[in-house]
Amino acid sequence: MNQLFVHRGGELLTKDQLDLIPVPKTTDSYIPVPHYQLSDRLITISTDILRDYVMVGENYAVARQGNQMFAVLKFQKEESDIGLSIAFRNSYDRSMSLGLAIGATVFVCDNLAIQGDIVVMRKHTKNVWNELEDLTITTLYKSEKQFQQIVADAELLKRQNLPDDEAFMFMGCFLDMAS
Repeated sequence: MNQLFVHRGGELLTKDQLDLIPVPKTTDSYIPVPHYQLSDRLITISTDILRDYVMVGENYAVARQGNQMFAVLKFQKEESDIGLSIAFRNSYDRSMSLGLAIGATVFVCDNLAIQGDIVVMRKHTKNVWNELEDLTITTLYKSEKQFQQIVADAELLKRQNLPDDEAFMFMGCFLDMAS
């Protein structure tokens, strides 16, 4: 399950609406990463690396008058039931580092939480764009290998036959055996 959870005053937007949010000025210690450009760059890098995948979903949200942005991109192979997703977050108000989470299951929330199989963070300092690109490429290659193992494990589990009562026990649901 890939989630973009908005509950603390956040607002769902389209990618194009991200481009309408004013970007703060650069300072000696802070280099802003425009929300729209970050999204666009991550989509470009992802589609270049994940050539066997198709982007099947993208969701964006902002909080604090657009000063914080949260997003999830979902990619899928035709023959697979499981998708590979990228969650990311960014801020203009210095409230959080730029974060990137990649995996079969990702989670990002307007309470600043971000989770995935691999999570990396990057402060908005000098060379943020160059380092972000390198970090994204490295993380995508690393995550794709982990993702292939998750898909293989899922296929193995699909072939396992369990009686309903055993399956429910594995899920933590206990049936009343007396009925």
